[in-house]
Amino acid sequence: MALSDIEIAQAAKMQRITKVAEKLGIPEDHLVPYGHYKAKVSLEYVDSLAKKKDGKLILVTAISPTPAGEGKTTTTVGLGDALNKIGKKALICLREPSLGPVFGVKGGAAGGGYAQIVPMEDINLHFTGDFNAIALANNLLAAALDNHIHHGNALGIDIRRIAWRRVMDMNDRALRDITVGLGGPGNGYPRQDGFDIVVASEVMAIFCLSNSLKDLKTRLGNIVVAYTRDLKPVHARDLNVHGAMTVLLKDALQPNLVQTLENNPAFVHGGPFANIAHGCNSVIATKTALKLADYVVTEAGFGADLGAEKFIDIKCRKSGLRPSAVVLVATVRALKYHGGADLKELNKENLPALEKGIANLERHVHNVTVNYGLPCVVSINHFTFDTEAEVDLLKKKVEALGATVLVARHWAEGGTGAADVARKVVELIETRPTPMKYVYEDGDTLWEKVTKIATKIYGAKEVTADSKVRGQIQKLQDDGYGHYPVCVAKTQSSFSTDAKVRGAPSGHIINVREVRLAAGAEFVVMVCGDIMTMPGLPKVPSAEKIDLTDDGKVVGLF
Repeated sequence: MALSDIEIAQAAKMQRITKVAEKLGIPEDHLVPYGHYKAKVSLEYVDSLAKKKDGKLILVTAISPTPAGEGKTTTTVGLGDALNKIGKKALICLREPSLGPVFGVKGGAAGGGYAQIVPMEDINLHFTGDFNAIALANNLLAAALDNHIHHGNALGIDIRRIAWRRVMDMNDRALRDITVGLGGPGNGYPRQDGFDIVVASEVMAIFCLSNSLKDLKTRLGNIVVAYTRDLKPVHARDLNVHGAMTVLLKDALQPNLVQTLENNPAFVHGGPFANIAHGCNSVIATKTALKLADYVVTEAGFGADLGAEKFIDIKCRKSGLRPSAVVLVATVRALKYHGGADLKELNKENLPALEKGIANLERHVHNVTVNYGLPCVVSINHFTFDTEAEVDLLKKKVEALGATVLVARHWAEGGTGAADVARKVVELIETRPTPMKYVYEDGDTLWEKVTKIATKIYGAKEVTADSKVRGQIQKLQDDGYGHYPVCVAKTQSSFSTDAKVRGAPSGHIINVREVRLAAGAEFVVMVCGDIMTMPGLPKVPSAEKIDLTDDGKVVGLF
């Protein structure tokens, strides 16, 4: 019987984190250990690396997600191990998992099989407390806002126009829309409010885009929390708590160092939603990694239409980062699902469904190579059910687009199973120029930006919005936010805004139903379709499988 992911992780022979750090040249004095196998790297040491030459950045993305799974994080870990296996100095950069999905429907998020980061239980649970610090900073601002109103409201805040919500790191649908301030005058003014999950907080997005503590403090101060009765914005700095928020986050901003099953180093730091925010690990961790390794492998959330687009148009635009190559992850099973196959029938050979579903992969390859201008390797995450005929068809179809298709077996074999992918990626980086392109320009209007994303990346015919939303977008443009990137919040499961539409739909309409300003993170969120910032638990949550044995061992985590 095959071992589960957590059983494989618990059987791993981890090295002391000081030894892992030695491989990167990080002195022990600059480590802040959290036990024997995880540590933070001091910001003082991070700053000392400024003049060192950068390595090459490799972005791992994927086809549109399906219930069949694609294995993007597993591939990121496997590729990092593979690069080290073929003699390259490589480092992995991943997001931290959110407790909500871990106990909800997704389970753990530290890779899988023999391509994992460890200590797996710690990473998937409280880790080093970063998310708790982000929640506290977010909720301090919420408390200060209500407290200011209670004590006279000197800023003239219109309590009908409060834009800041509280957060917690757990899926809880009962908290999406609530009333606060009940119980009489001593408890403040009653008003409608609600909770988001921590990863949807603008504080998380700011945390992951900040270059330093000074930058973090400035961005936190720029958060727009409410509006006055004459529609003037009220910022966090107006409440004078952005300094205290920075204090809560000062330790969290230090990158977290862990290791893979093969004892190779990995940074796991930050984790914004890939819908409501940009879905990438922190800029500080990525930039630090590039100073310490020749090759850095990182991932972007969801498929290449959401995660990779935001990685390039938001994270790269704001930070100056530039990927040298892209690895696009797919599975035969997922592509058959995109071709209309039933979820229960995906382990059976189905060439017609596969051929139809490949259209989804082709659209993503086109976006990566043409719209982003980056060389692309398609990595097929191998399942034992994949047939030779299916793999041959897939290779034939994708190679016609000019992309290399390779089957990777890192889930079963670790770094050795992804060595071919690693060699090809290195070859592309060394032989092909990478003039990365943005999907839109800074000078485009906000409406032009969302239109270019929708038509060029999603294959849509047009973008629509009602007069109220169009007016809000125009006001943001007029108020000086037009140069901000656009962050589209929509379903990850389809190029359209309908999660049920598989494959590669074209000619559809993208409707912007809501617009939100993230002034601290410096982007404008365009909400398209039904997107939740506080998920709910499924009928049978993953929490029901998670337990602790009598001898203290965690089971059922993944």
